[in-house]
Amino acid sequence: MDVASCSGVLCKTKLGGLNLRNSDHVFSTSCSYTRSSTSVSCHSSKNLQVDNVTPQPLARSSSSPSSMGKDVLGLSKQCFHKRNTVEKTFCSAGVCIYDNGIAVESHSHAVEEKVGVLLLNLGGPETLNDVQPFLFNLFADPDIIRLPSLFRFLQRPLAKLISVLRAPKSKEGYAAIGGGSPLRKITDEQAHALKMALESKNISANVYVGMRYWYPFTEEAIHQIKRDRITRLVVLPLYPQFSISTTGSSIRVLNSIFRNDAHLSRLPVAVIKSWYQREGYIKSMADLIAKELETFSEPAEVMIFFSAHGVPVSYVEDAGDPYKDQMEECIYLIMQELKTRGIDNKHTLAYQSRVGPVQWLKPYTDEVLVELGQNGVKSLLAVPISFVSEHIETLEEIDMEYKHLALESGIENWGRVPALGCTSSFITDLADAVIEALPLARAMSTSLSTSEVVDHDPVRDFIKLFFGSILAFLLLFSPRMISAFRNYLC
Repeated sequence: MDVASCSGVLCKTKLGGLNLRNSDHVFSTSCSYTRSSTSVSCHSSKNLQVDNVTPQPLARSSSSPSSMGKDVLGLSKQCFHKRNTVEKTFCSAGVCIYDNGIAVESHSHAVEEKVGVLLLNLGGPETLNDVQPFLFNLFADPDIIRLPSLFRFLQRPLAKLISVLRAPKSKEGYAAIGGGSPLRKITDEQAHALKMALESKNISANVYVGMRYWYPFTEEAIHQIKRDRITRLVVLPLYPQFSISTTGSSIRVLNSIFRNDAHLSRLPVAVIKSWYQREGYIKSMADLIAKELETFSEPAEVMIFFSAHGVPVSYVEDAGDPYKDQMEECIYLIMQELKTRGIDNKHTLAYQSRVGPVQWLKPYTDEVLVELGQNGVKSLLAVPISFVSEHIETLEEIDMEYKHLALESGIENWGRVPALGCTSSFITDLADAVIEALPLARAMSTSLSTSEVVDHDPVRDFIKLFFGSILAFLLLFSPRMISAFRNYLC
């Protein structure tokens, strides 16, 4: 793993109302799948204050806040990256710090802080009527369907066409799991659990939920954060591994909102880009795997099958998406943790949920399941590794489609590890990650960088539109494209 040097100086910061002492209290909670409000707040009865806090590197462990150093100026100046061509940021201890030249003021007196935590997630249709507009929002995202610049004017029309044609099949999937996605309910439960975990550590915070493609949208959450006059914000994507199509897409939206708002641009923000290496997360995953292995008659003979959401190969090879590298390292760390517990099962990784005619990360989940069955594997434990909440890709794609395929291919004993959800050790680790990130928050600039300034030339735009439309028409209605498009919709 490459080690990238990080620059910038952190000012000594006093966070009024925050006490980063370690709490021996073990927070226990569970998801009840009941709807809760998008914004949940937590207020401690104590007005506590702390200063001179150095967070532990997120990439190494989930050390308790009590083990932190005594001076923010003593932060490690290293961060771990495999590739970083997606965005320009400074980072320290695994947390993004926006590089805009704006320093956090150093105060000689305690400043009363209103801390916010923004949980980012994908979102999902809550009813069958929501499916088509949800799909439109998904495919209208240029980070999901990456069109060449000449054809970007086709993004929304193409998204409309795909969403209308795919909606019937998608509705069948959502109908099979109860008529809608449970993702919002579960994420609301996780927000409430995180609020309570922070409260148990004497942290007063508001926790918000921002979905990328359905309600409550990220924009709605940001508006509420502004109305609540939050003074320090930690952004926590609920994706363990970073990808352009998940965390990257949400961060792009945040950048757009913040840089065009004078108030928000001055708000200190820390973004936890990925947290797949955290000790608490790794141990929580190992706990669930070990527990499910015990349900088999011969646990040592079970193949551990990690199934991750796929991304197009071009994201990794052309755009420098670190997702594949992070996924492989994450699985290595989980298996190493299992080995310390005497569990040394065979394991494999495959990628699911591919769509369209382009090449996605291999091997594919469906193909590997068939191959394992043909090779004589009789017991298999599926582990949805890139998901921390149950949704259609776990409840329908894995539990129904892949289970049926596995049993049909000769696998006799099937098991599936549940998503982390509100597992207490997982939520506690997220709370520690938030606490470690708080002193690293930096303000964002309202001014666009040179590379972000759009130079509009009406004549050039018209020429692109005219010839792009002709070329797009020819491509879309060619026999080869029609055949590829049918495969995309299947």
